[in-house]
Parts: sequence; structure tokens; C-alpha cells
Amino acid sequence: MKLLESPYERISSGKKTIEIRLNDEKRQKLNVRDVIEFSKLPDLKDKVKVEIVALLRYKSFKDLVNDFGMEYYGYPKDYSVEDFVNSIYRIYSKEKEQQYGVLGIKIRLLNRAQD
Repeated sequence: MKLLESPYERISSGKKTIEIRLNDEKRQKLNVRDVIEFSKLPDLKDKVKVEIVALLRYKSFKDLVNDFGMEYYGYPKDYSVEDFVNSIYRIYSKEKEQQYGVLGIKIRLLNRAQD
């Protein structure tokens, strides 16, 4: 999976332990104990591997974010939930959220590698 620099750095540092995606056809194939390799945009040379420890299915981004503290997403405890959810809507539309639902991928860092 591809990540922008900021979320990539939060995952590779171990600060972010839940990755948020639409629960689309590709994500519906994920299982606990699967290994995901995240690649950092734009050049995709930096990579980090994680193991899925839980799959959290929700109807909305807000519901998922509200059930877990901001620390799970690599932010300070007092970071604005509203700002975070609005940043997600810059990537995913509300229509897609309603169509697919939301998946929180709870992860455990395995390693960080560079090509």
C-alpha cells in the first residue's frame, strides 16, 4: 500500500498503530496476521512492513476515530478529531465512505527497509 510521507513516518517510527482505509474490495481481502508493505510516496523506495493484529470495521471515519485515541493514529492526545476526520475526507469522499464503510487496520511494526 502507498502512503504519503507524514503517515509513512508515523508508521515507520511506531507512533501510528491504526491505518485507516475504505473497506473496499481490495481491503476486504485482508486478514489478521497478514503482512502489509507500505511504500512512501512519491518514489516508493522507502518501505516498511507491518503485521495486521486486528481489523476494525465501521460505518464512518468519525465512528472509528472516536473509538480510539488520537495516539493510535500517531497524533498527540489532544489533536482535533474533527480536523483529522476532515483531512481523511480530502482523500476519500463521503460517498465512497457510505458505499464501502471504513476499515481500521490495527498493525504491529515488523521492520523498515530502504531499496
